[in-house]
This record gives sequence, structure tokens and C-alpha cells, in this order.
Amino acid sequence: MIPIIRKQNMPTGAIFSLLLALTIHKTLTTDVSPTVVTPETSSPPASPATPGPPERGNYNVTNSTDTVCLLARMGLQLNISFTSSSHGKTVQEVLNLHPNLIKVSGSCTSDFATLKLTEDNITLTFSFSLIADTGCRNTTLNYMVGTLGHSYMCQKEKTLSVSQDFSLNTFQLQVQPFGVNGDFGAAEECELDEDDMLIPIIVGAALAVLVLIVILAYLIGRNRSHAGYQTI
Repeated sequence: MIPIIRKQNMPTGAIFSLLLALTIHKTLTTDVSPTVVTPETSSPPASPATPGPPERGNYNVTNSTDTVCLLARMGLQLNISFTSSSHGKTVQEVLNLHPNLIKVSGSCTSDFATLKLTEDNITLTFSFSLIADTGCRNTTLNYMVGTLGHSYMCQKEKTLSVSQDFSLNTFQLQVQPFGVNGDFGAAEECELDEDDMLIPIIVGAALAVLVLIVILAYLIGRNRSHAGYQTI
């Protein structure tokens, strides 16, 4: 079982951050799915059916000595907007990437690593940079931030907005681009997962307060009853 590190316990020092890039080698404007064709009516067109959660895949990158230097495990779903040339409108399409169809490539150096995933005409590139932790981070560019020697984990669905026309949904994500020693290091959870941990804590605290109120009410009522007997 991989240990989990809460954010308040994160060590300082070197951190890694991620930038995303998407390349579509074939234009999507020439082919329009029948599910998004606009009918000749005043009512708005029906949105295309959204596929279910994608299959989780394992993606590894090796260095020049054939040693695994980057580990990734995740399900990937693309949200792409494109213009239909035949209907002159913007169409949104949701695509699941399939691990058994993906070609994996990439490279690693001491302070930079890339993971390139290609399926058909789509190439998704993850670029990780290792930088000194100065406490100042550009949150508009860093989609994932983790510590050297540890992995970044986000079990819940997370949307990474890359541009106005493209976003990426990740599912059950765990990635470690630096300091790999055979397997994933201790996991640092994303904020979405930490929020899930807060819910049972809050519910438990509320129940404890409720039980305390009931006990106090019982004791107060009991004392009043004894006082009444003594007066008589």
C-alpha cells in the first residue's frame, strides 16, 4: 500500500510541475458525428452522449539506460470544441482514450521529463519540470505540483483546462516524473481527494456534538427531577 502524505506534511525543497499540450494531426472540421447534426427546427440541438469513465492505463517512460524514470497511471478523457464546416457551428465532442490503443513515448533528464501519448490522430504531451521550491507558484500554468521523490495522486475526476477549445479530464490519476525507484513513492493527495476526507470528519464531529447535547439534556432533566422530590 502506498503511503499518503497530507499537504501540511509536504517536505520543502525541489518540486515538479506540469504543462499540457494537445496536437490533432487531422482536422475535425470535415467530419461531424450524426449525434450533433443541427435539425432544421427552432429547438436547440441535442448534445452528444457523454461516454462513461475511461479505462485506467499504466504508462511508463525509460531513460537511456533502460531504467524506468517516469510512472503514470490514469484514465483520460478529452473535451474538444471544433467548427463544423458543413453546418457552420461549433461542436463539442467528448473522447475517451483507450490504453490498449495508445502509443507511449517520452524522455527524462535530471530536471525535465515528458510523457507523450498518441492514439490515432491525437497526441497528448505531459511536460514536467523540476524546480526549486521558492514558495511562489504560477497556478495558472501548473496543473499538478508535487515533491521530488513523491507521487501526485488524484482519485476523483479532475478537469484541466488547457485552452478555450480543449480540456482534459483525468480519472484515478497517479504520476511520478522524478525520483522513481521501482514503484510509486509516497502519494501527495490533490485538494479534491482531501475534501472527501473532510466530509466524514465533519459528520463525525456533528454526531459527537449531538450526543453531547442529548447527554447534557438528560443530566439537567435528572437533576431537576431530584430537586423536585427534595422540595416535596
